[in-house]
Amino acid sequence: MSPGSLLHRISAALQKRMPSREDVAGNKWLAPVAGRALSPELWRFTRRSVPRGVALGLFAAFIIPIGQIFLACLLAFPARANVAVAALLTFVTNPLTLPFWFVVANRVGHFFLKPGSADEVVQAAAQGSSVWNDVNWFAHSAGQAALGFVILAIVSSALGYLVAGWVWRYWIGHKQRERRLRKPGKRGRTPPDMRTEQDE
Repeated sequence: MSPGSLLHRISAALQKRMPSREDVAGNKWLAPVAGRALSPELWRFTRRSVPRGVALGLFAAFIIPIGQIFLACLLAFPARANVAVAALLTFVTNPLTLPFWFVVANRVGHFFLKPGSADEVVQAAAQGSSVWNDVNWFAHSAGQAALGFVILAIVSSALGYLVAGWVWRYWIGHKQRERRLRKPGKRGRTPPDMRTEQDE
């Protein structure tokens, strides 16, 4: 399977799962900004809007455990990012994957905190009651996870922006090569949802 056909299949699968303009506009949490959600510029797939949507979707997915779609859409409006892409990427964190990401965030947070901080908390808690021991352990673990989620949000959004920009350029180059190889009599029109605006 060629990279072009693989990208085409991935693109088709993602388009089936992307929320529509009506879905976003009908969301009760987005009712105050429903008019803005229907703006056509927020639903175009362009070389700038798609990477922005990927970055904002990943940032919203990791920065808060609930309401990611709402936050991603609100961030996409002023950034002129693709709302559908931003909303879709928030599903990276969901009830099924959240335990895994909590463990990852905890490890990342522990890595960036002082190595001896965990031992100090355990020693201090051991001198108190078992209840206080559990509270200290939970507070320390939650603090590590919170720091880890912030780091994951920043790093994943930056990497997502770069990777999405590279994939988008490769995809456009692939489509242009396909058009050049087509015979003039068999040249077809590009579907409206896959048209790009290079000038934006």
